[in-house]
Amino acid sequence: MSEEPKDWRNDGVKVISGQHLAKNTPQTKGMTRAAAINFATAGAKKLWAGTVEIHPDAKTGAHHHGALESIIYIIKGRARMRWGERLENIAEAGPGDFIYVPPFVPHQEINADTKEPLHCVLVRSDQEAVVVNLDLPVIEDPKGLHWVDAIHPMP
Repeated sequence: MSEEPKDWRNDGVKVISGQHLAKNTPQTKGMTRAAAINFATAGAKKLWAGTVEIHPDAKTGAHHHGALESIIYIIKGRARMRWGERLENIAEAGPGDFIYVPPFVPHQEINADTKEPLHCVLVRSDQEAVVVNLDLPVIEDPKGLHWVDAIHPMP
């Protein structure tokens, strides 16, 4: 029995124009998500990728993404991430930094810039569009806290 030849022209690499991203994806207040790579746009079966823009001086609502793993890559701006049962943990990231969000972790994205939007690329481990918006009691962050370690020095 011979194997059917592959139709690499139609079933190979896909290029999705940044001008044609789909915004019909679950949203969280304070941000705009847009899908680039999913089953509908590229035939992807295991990954979801897109962009997220967090409005100037915006704090998103607290949320999690169920069993999905998420990776956020900062393109432009300064991200402040908060996570935990009361969003009691805080870290900051800037252009070129990656943020990993494990499954079921309550979190909040904050644009640390009051005038410019925060632009990121977002990748998730599944096609399932899970956004569970939460109503959490929030501990406001002390001013001046930064993600400071050997690879993320104080800005």
